Amino acid sequence: MSDEKPVLIERKQGWAEIVLNRPERRNSIIPPLSDGVRLALEELADDEDVACVVLRGADGFFCSGVDLKALQAEPPPPWKSRQFGSWRELHLALYHFPKPVIGALEKYGINAGSALALACDILIAGDTAFLQVGEIQQGAMMPMNAAWFKIKSTEHVMARMALMGDRVAGPELLRLGLIAECVADDAVVERCREIAERIAGTPTGASKNIKLSIISQRGIDDPEAFFQQPDSPALLTAAMVKG
Repeated sequence: MSDEKPVLIERKQGWAEIVLNRPERRNSIIPPLSDGVRLALEELADDEDVACVVLRGADGFFCSGVDLKALQAEPPPPWKSRQFGSWRELHLALYHFPKPVIGALEKYGINAGSALALACDILIAGDTAFLQVGEIQQGAMMPMNAAWFKIKSTEHVMARMALMGDRVAGPELLRLGLIAECVADDAVVERCREIAERIAGTPTGASKNIKLSIISQRGIDDPEAFFQQPDSPALLTAAMVKG
């Protein structure tokens, strides 16, 4: 594992970037990473100088999902019991985050990485970047993907993604309404930064007011119950999803 911090905050003029920083594992998820993103969100939520956040992965990869190699390692990693609780806490933090999150979907977002992408308010994808909701291949549950699909899309689109479990690339994601824009692969982060700068140029507090209005219209009375705790042991023995 890299000696670098698993999550970085890069502050800009009026906005900030949160960077998933495990490039040697394609920014896959372990509790130090999910806890790090949650803590970064908490810090930025209280900063009046930050109008919005760009969420991206290091080295041109968004997120390959749960780090199965680390999760299944022997001896067990010290954070093993925290894997799913930490992940749920992050999604609750994303649900309540009072400022826009702009996601940079480079290369792929797979399984848990897909849920992280869907949690973003504005998602920009590369032409060949893809989402894959492949838990069906592992016999696993998909509570976070299901929650965000319920908020952001339709049951028809959720079923298409989750029951087929295949790779769905940028142009098709745009057709399905799951991303805001599809751009050249090498222009994803640049486009996210352009949007962040545009939002940062609005009156102080405007983006927060709009985001809170969006959250209030979701009609979810109890987010704690809505984001269900994963209770399937499938990932403890599962293999990586196929293409």
